[in-house]
Amino acid sequence: MDINAAILGRRSARDFTAQAVDDDTVRRPIDAAVRAPSASNEQPWTFTVVRDQALLDRVSDEAKSYLLAALPAGPESDRRRASLTDDSYQLFYHAPALIVISGSSQSPWVAEDCALAAQNLMLAAYSVGLGTCWIGLAQGYLNTASGKNALGLPAAWVPVAPIIVGYPKAEMPPVARKEPEIRWVG
Repeated sequence: MDINAAILGRRSARDFTAQAVDDDTVRRPIDAAVRAPSASNEQPWTFTVVRDQALLDRVSDEAKSYLLAALPAGPESDRRRASLTDDSYQLFYHAPALIVISGSSQSPWVAEDCALAAQNLMLAAYSVGLGTCWIGLAQGYLNTASGKNALGLPAAWVPVAPIIVGYPKAEMPPVARKEPEIRWVG
């Protein structure tokens, strides 16, 4: 697939078929992720692939509790609280797989490096027919000792990008984009 087609076509998927994603298909986006640029070519990323649905359900419940405990008062929080207290809401949308990209170094650019790897992963996943979504709500919990322990992550690793992966139920329609603000200097 042409890179521009992947960039223009990729959307955040939150509705997946039950079809499992085999090892080789998961590996292809990871192989693209490791080709991302990184500061000083450190390549600080690690990949944890979770396909155990019972574990994903448990981590979702624990992350929801973690988020609810830290939720400030206010109208935006009321909307979020409604989702987080809904027993049918699962943070990972019952996707067949979660890939957590973590940083394994103390580099000041580890988050940016992992984000670059995440973008490559999501574009490559789209090119092989997979849907993805970065689950930002899971990040805080996964960075706790309990969250790391649940996924077997070493204490020194920093989970940066929890990305759900699976076969989307439907093609996602285009999303309108704002006209970019561009300032030309020189």
